[in-house]
Amino acid sequence: MTELLVVSSGTGPNSSSRLLGSRLAEAAQSVLAERGEPVIVHHLELRTIASDLANHLVTGVPSAKLEDAFAQVRAADGVIAVTAVYNGSYTGLFKLFFDALGRDLLRGRPVLPAATGGTARHSLVIEYAMVSLFYYLRALVSSVPVFAATADWGASVGLDARIDEAARAFVELVLTSHPDKTDPSFDVSDFTTLLGG
Repeated sequence: MTELLVVSSGTGPNSSSRLLGSRLAEAAQSVLAERGEPVIVHHLELRTIASDLANHLVTGVPSAKLEDAFAQVRAADGVIAVTAVYNGSYTGLFKLFFDALGRDLLRGRPVLPAATGGTARHSLVIEYAMVSLFYYLRALVSSVPVFAATADWGASVGLDARIDEAARAFVELVLTSHPDKTDPSFDVSDFTTLLGG
């Protein structure tokens, strides 16, 4: 059984980030089904653990909800990570979560980066911000990311083709990698080191 996790940082229940994550997951499911691979998809909306992330930032102690979120990442064979673009980069909530993971939880794990924004001029956020973040965390970054501008939702043929291409590249990476699903013994000091504490 292949497990995929969609992490989205939208602030509303029907955000474009959540929608793009769902579309990418559905496309990946279809590709896996073509290959006879059973799959289960989990969704983690960061807005539901925003206060837990803020508390963790100042205390270094993860709540039960945050520990559960870390466990979902650990159990995943691949992660679809979607953010909105705020002020030219990923959201603070998105960065808070991936900082909180520490440096080992994504090691060797396939990640498909995706982002949403008002106009196509924000599309480089994936290359200059997201990819470097995931490389630092030693994830296996999928070679075909997806950016969806507001106008793309009305012209779904182009977006559909990009989603399908991204899903196929991501599934190849998921099926050929074998991420460690054991507990890497998350150490709170990893996080406090990041803060300079």
